[in-house]
Amino acid sequence: MADLYRQDGVNIDAGDAFSRFCNNINNNTYRLSKFVKITDMSQGNFRGPKGYSFINLPKGCIETGEVDGIGTKVVVIVAAGNIFTSASNVIAMTAMDITRWGGLPLLFMNTFDVRSLGDINSKTFQLCQEVMKGLEAIAHKEKYVLFTGETAEIGLCVGSENPDAKLMFNWCGNMIGVYHPQKMILGNTLKPGQIIIALRDYLRCNGFSSVRKALSIKYGPDWWNNPEASEDILACSSPSVLYDRMLNVAHGWFDANPMKPRFNMHLIVHLSGGAFESKLGNDLLRPLGLSAELTDLFQPPEIMVKCAKWRGMKAKDCYKTWNGGQGAIVVVDPEEADDFILFAEEFGIEAKKAGRITEKKDYTVSIVSKFGKRETFYYK
Repeated sequence: MADLYRQDGVNIDAGDAFSRFCNNINNNTYRLSKFVKITDMSQGNFRGPKGYSFINLPKGCIETGEVDGIGTKVVVIVAAGNIFTSASNVIAMTAMDITRWGGLPLLFMNTFDVRSLGDINSKTFQLCQEVMKGLEAIAHKEKYVLFTGETAEIGLCVGSENPDAKLMFNWCGNMIGVYHPQKMILGNTLKPGQIIIALRDYLRCNGFSSVRKALSIKYGPDWWNNPEASEDILACSSPSVLYDRMLNVAHGWFDANPMKPRFNMHLIVHLSGGAFESKLGNDLLRPLGLSAELTDLFQPPEIMVKCAKWRGMKAKDCYKTWNGGQGAIVVVDPEEADDFILFAEEFGIEAKKAGRITEKKDYTVSIVSKFGKRETFYYK
């Protein structure tokens, strides 16, 4: 008798095989963190019950969680064949929303929606495995526990600009972590004269609708099939830089006395779309009656400059859509700025002094652009 469910687009055998594959990956992360204890009550059933508890943390910690996804960058990642690095994006978008407030991200759960897993041993199935192998690599490097996940074949509900793509997927995750009320970084200690440190990055997840439009303008509506576009597509698919563990260590979370930070960080801003104006200016500086002058940001990566040119974007549009070459900024006291930069470099993260906090001007944030001519523009 024909497998009608398979004919309708759901391969149960492939789904079970992939779930077992992911379960093995998860199991291998259960002892990575000294702060997480997994209790396995599954009796060997990969679908069986498991639980977690947090241990070895300062008294008074509270649990928190952040949910986000990879967005339309998946189309570019698949076109570039850069599948293994996919996880850097979903981890960056979830973990940083805990880290930026002084918290500690610890445990990750995810939802992996695909058009099709393909048959076992097919190219599509192998690419799905490659996605999860990349997540496993990050978990082992950064000491995250991969707790559980959900995979669903949902057919036409997942699409792509490229109708012939070997993998079409959407990936979202939930990072669980902790805050401590006495370790929060809320911006309430900001004052004029403090130094703004920029942390280098390329294209994160935000603004990829404009990236994809730029590629289509330059290389045609089937840009993924244009051999001349391959180098630029690969550049657009660059993994997101992960700052969390560097910032967590700087904040003292892994020290014998976690309540004493190594650096006095007054503010951390995750630079997603519109962040200079919204997360930095409107959310934090404006209520405090302060301004920020960003006079020496990183040069935007070459591919970002290209996309801006192809799309016809002005400098101010670029900093509103993308991060301009830095994925986060951190505010520290002047006497700690040089040491903080050296500390970041120990983790392989490029950092530089990018500006300073000032008294309130007639603007909230000013930026000296690194796109094209050196113009200054203002967010009021």
